[in-house]
Amino acid sequence: MRITVPNLLSLLRMGLVPVFILVVLDGESGKALVVFLVAGITDALDGFIARVWGQQSLLGTYLDPIADKLLLMTAYVVLAIPGQHPGLPIPVWVTVLVLARDVFIVIVALILHLAAGVKSFKPSWISKLTTVVQVLTVLLVLGSGLTTALESGVTVVAIYLTAVLTLASGLNYLWWAMHIDEQGQEEPGQAFPED
Repeated sequence: MRITVPNLLSLLRMGLVPVFILVVLDGESGKALVVFLVAGITDALDGFIARVWGQQSLLGTYLDPIADKLLLMTAYVVLAIPGQHPGLPIPVWVTVLVLARDVFIVIVALILHLAAGVKSFKPSWISKLTTVVQVLTVLLVLGSGLTTALESGVTVVAIYLTAVLTLASGLNYLWWAMHIDEQGQEEPGQAFPED
């Protein structure tokens, strides 16, 4: 097993998680926003480098999504703690919905892998859209700690849109899982809606 540049970037993203927690808990929205953006840049870079330089690896297929989920789930948890962030908090029920969907997806994927041998999970358009909106919501919530202009309107809409899309993509995943044929293969046109 070799460590590639994309793998190092994924590990760096994981290392930024405790830094993100500390700056949010210190009420430093600006620093938290910078850390979250840097982590996002490492995510874009590791995928780009893996494809362009041919540095895809088995380790990377696990590290990249784990690093992404760890950062995003952490952001939703710490930004839902009342009084720890100077801007709008993410409602606890939205955080619970985001976490529950991801746990549900992991459990069902594990069951499908063990019971039906399903190994390939392609993201659906609704899953990709959900991830984009979830990330945008974190950015807007962090931004609301820097300017009162983001304390209502677009940020609130993004929070509720996150909830709707998270629920919809979870249901889409359940629908997909129920349409796996007996050989453990996807039926034509089906896609695994994980990000």
